[in-house]
Amino acid sequence: MAGERYTEEFKIAAVKQVTENGYSIADVAKRLGITTKSLYNWRDRYGENAEEYQAKQSSNEELRRLKAELKRVTEERDILKEAAVFFASESKKNTRS
Repeated sequence: MAGERYTEEFKIAAVKQVTENGYSIADVAKRLGITTKSLYNWRDRYGENAEEYQAKQSSNEELRRLKAELKRVTEERDILKEAAVFFASESKKNTRS
């Protein structure tokens, strides 16, 4: 199946069958219907530290989410500051009249 995409969880599970369960790459690839080349590449990428890699990816996703939220909240704060200045100046104008 040329060009088929697999989830990271699938890739990590496939690599674990080789690294933790001791199955050969050829056996795992045949059982899962993937090429041995793909499995070798996945092993090189995820290797023995598959869980560590997954935790790092999760942390990176959380960091991106938090940065986006910080940007949104900062923009909201800036808008509220500008509104407060505007209304304060309007209030001063109205009290002078």
